[in-house]
Amino acid sequence: MIYLGCLHLSCSHSITLCVAMPGCWISHRLSSTWAFWLVPSPLAMQQTGVFGKGTWMTCYVIVTEIVGSDQRIVGIVIQIFFTLGIIILPGIAYLVPTWQGIQLAISLPNFLFLLYYWVVPESPRWLLTRKKGEKALKIMHDIAKHNGKYLSPHYSEITVSNMEVTNPSFLDLVRTPRMRRNTLILMYAWFTSALIYQGLVMRLGIVGGNLYLDFFISGAVELPAALLILITIDRIGRRLPFAISNIMAGIACLITAFLPEDIPWFKTTVATLGRLGITIAFEIVYLVNSELYPTTLRNFGVSLCSSLCDLGGIIAPFLLFRLAAIWLELPLIIFSILAAVCGILVLLLPETKGISLPETVEDVEQLSGHYSKRRKGNTRTPTLTFDL
Repeated sequence: MIYLGCLHLSCSHSITLCVAMPGCWISHRLSSTWAFWLVPSPLAMQQTGVFGKGTWMTCYVIVTEIVGSDQRIVGIVIQIFFTLGIIILPGIAYLVPTWQGIQLAISLPNFLFLLYYWVVPESPRWLLTRKKGEKALKIMHDIAKHNGKYLSPHYSEITVSNMEVTNPSFLDLVRTPRMRRNTLILMYAWFTSALIYQGLVMRLGIVGGNLYLDFFISGAVELPAALLILITIDRIGRRLPFAISNIMAGIACLITAFLPEDIPWFKTTVATLGRLGITIAFEIVYLVNSELYPTTLRNFGVSLCSSLCDLGGIIAPFLLFRLAAIWLELPLIIFSILAAVCGILVLLLPETKGISLPETVEDVEQLSGHYSKRRKGNTRTPTLTFDL
């Protein structure tokens, strides 16, 4: 039974990995908003899981691109609702006895999205990359109007580049030195975060105890994770919390592996800290990934890097169940090593606190660990900002 469950989970993530990428390609070719609403419309119940990732990533990119540099933490607020879903899920599973019923309960609400898709504005940044400057200005005027402000005169001077519109490819993400460094580190961060996060969740099913209660508690831990991010990320930046959360998760997993079984409350507490740490890392990687790619590559880059999340989901059940058969705590040792390495690597990423989103690959290449400090002394007018 364990092997079948392991195989089912890995196959599910394999399908997601293969099918979500075309969904993300659709989001780049059509538009962020249309893809956001096209992707979640389930023709069959399975499409909720397969296309859910494309929906989530497109939603996050839209929010990141449409707000000002000092408001991008709204993306973390969005993830609080993901946490609320995790908290509600064990209650649904407890009340609905069959997996078919659970699938219906979590799939049918997707149709509610169709009732209000028309109120979501298209990303002005994306429109400019597709040479639709007039439509972008109209949306920016609407945003300013609803915020009770007026659009600055210099926005009317925005010009659309005469460069030919091209579709992104993987080579665009690794062609230049800093883009290549960022891409490889972010891919590893996505992979590690997903593998450890899902591994810790699935571990609840093999350590005994009340599965519903343990799942609820582990989900509730994600709420303070979001609050910690909101408190710290605009004060001390992205890199330090990103690194500390990964190292914290690694240390917690390592300590949990060697704690005796006769003090279960303490072991559960330390393991919960590990879940807290990896949740913080998982939420920050969304934000950092969207901030480190230019507008022309953002949707594609975030989608491609996050595909390593699905690879982590494929490997997690096999890693957990196979290694647990040797020693129950052996997966935690692997998790701790992966998390510690990730914590060190993310320190090599540039700090993105308080800077405007990059518009071109050249903007990304100018980023460095101290770029935000140099940016303050730069008098060049930014290409496009949304502090409306």
